[in-house]
Amino acid sequence: MSVIQNQTSIPAAGSTNNLLSGSAFEFARTQELVSIGVTQSVTGGFIGITVGSDLVLEDTPPFISAAYPIIPDEMYYNDVANPGDRIVIRARNPSAGAIVFNTVVQISAVR
Repeated sequence: MSVIQNQTSIPAAGSTNNLLSGSAFEFARTQELVSIGVTQSVTGGFIGITVGSDLVLEDTPPFISAAYPIIPDEMYYNDVANPGDRIVIRARNPSAGAIVFNTVVQISAVR
């Protein structure tokens, strides 16, 4: 199993096209089960998730917590990625202060 775990601060009125950008596991190598958990430090942020051409989550506020998502309880978003699919988690912050997004992605090969 591979894991991506990161913490990203998005400034007021800011956004990012992919919280996972630059990760060695951002693109699926084989057919993989992808399990994703995202929290935000305070209210006000929104995330959207796509895996390849699959829309997993439309612009929605994630769970509020200063900690990383609890495995498996807060790994709310799941999909199967095919070889070459990109895992994308978009985040935006329309609020007046910075928001920290904590992300955990578990990736398991489908056999």
